[in-house]
Amino acid sequence: MKNLSEWLSFCEQLHPKNIDMGLERVRTVAQRMGLQMHCPVITVAGTNGKGSTCAMLESILMQAGYRTAVYSSPHFVHFEERLRLQGENVQAHALAAGFERVEAARTAQSDDISLTYFEFSTLAIFEVIRQTPLDVVILEVGLGGRLDAVNIIEPDCAIITSIDLDHMELLGNNRETIGFEKAGIMRSGRPVIVSDPLPPQSVLDHAGKIGADLWQVGKDFNVSGDPQQWNWAGRGRRYSGLAYPALRGANQLVNASGVLAALTAMRESLPVTAQAIRNGFAFVEFTGRFQIIAGQPNLVLDVAHNPHSVAALAANLDAMGYFPTTHAVFGAMADKDLAPMLSRINPLVDRWYFTDLPTARAASALQLQTQWQAQNTRKDAQSAVFSDPSAALTAAAAAADPADRIVVFGSFYTVGGVLQQGLPKLHGAHLSS
Repeated sequence: MKNLSEWLSFCEQLHPKNIDMGLERVRTVAQRMGLQMHCPVITVAGTNGKGSTCAMLESILMQAGYRTAVYSSPHFVHFEERLRLQGENVQAHALAAGFERVEAARTAQSDDISLTYFEFSTLAIFEVIRQTPLDVVILEVGLGGRLDAVNIIEPDCAIITSIDLDHMELLGNNRETIGFEKAGIMRSGRPVIVSDPLPPQSVLDHAGKIGADLWQVGKDFNVSGDPQQWNWAGRGRRYSGLAYPALRGANQLVNASGVLAALTAMRESLPVTAQAIRNGFAFVEFTGRFQIIAGQPNLVLDVAHNPHSVAALAANLDAMGYFPTTHAVFGAMADKDLAPMLSRINPLVDRWYFTDLPTARAASALQLQTQWQAQNTRKDAQSAVFSDPSAALTAAAAAADPADRIVVFGSFYTVGGVLQQGLPKLHGAHLSS
């Protein structure tokens, strides 16, 4: 029997494409496996906010005593991060057994079915979920929605978070087209929570066309609040005096409002108490989403990798207050809309540390630096290039004063690259003497 590392290497060689949009192949293998879930399923799609939404759902449902599974991608360091069972990463041997079951089904007939790395691993994770006694399954869509492998599972509730331009080569070059792809996770007669305050019309139209039970922020549920607390109201349920989620950033309130709408919509099958909600928001943790690691200097980790999420990061950085110098470690995929990402955050960054990333999809550090130089108007800003995120962070930490801050962003690979040895704790150079 192969171990997990061997299975992942095998999957990487199996299909000529990294991404092959379509459900026919993966659904055929799933049917051969007899894959189905035996408890409520909540599926989450969107451009930004999916992971945070899943983390808040998980935290609240665990506080309510439910046995949870959460599938999300990609991972930072270890593949096992993609499946959390009761808040803990799945064991490698359980995944290896899942991969073996997929391979047996894939090759069960004369027509060996070609699966991408994502499709194969998704089926393996679904097999592990199927074998585990659970009360609720939370699935984060990897890409799009309609044709994503996650969409072979029938959700009892769908959540669509904020929608913006990303993966345009696969999903379309405008919000309406992308919105239609995300809307593919909806099901007739079942609740769909739309937490984007300005959703594409295509999302609303598709809900009406298939007869989904649409919950739209501003119509079916609302939020209000002041700097100390916030309130939620919708469809016969009201929560007042809530503390803000432990996940930092103004954008998290939008995600939290969608979470409460989903839990309200699911209250007959998954009842939760107000105390579980309060505790769930208070204790939720999520790596790499405006994650501030206290030190000297402070370190901020954020997987922001498109203009919309970088704009949110910039706003959150702005709200942190004054820092003498902001250092940025930045690596990104070449297919991203880099110009608006750089221009939006450039006024806040004094020193750039551009980095290569360990994937062929990535822009090189030199390409990123060239893009930045083409639009930079700040004479006082500096930049350098590095071979990997860890080297870039080491250089930034060496150059930073204790009162500065360092921001690592642009990709899961960038944040993951500085997490290889665990969470970095930075100490100013003057402290080590």
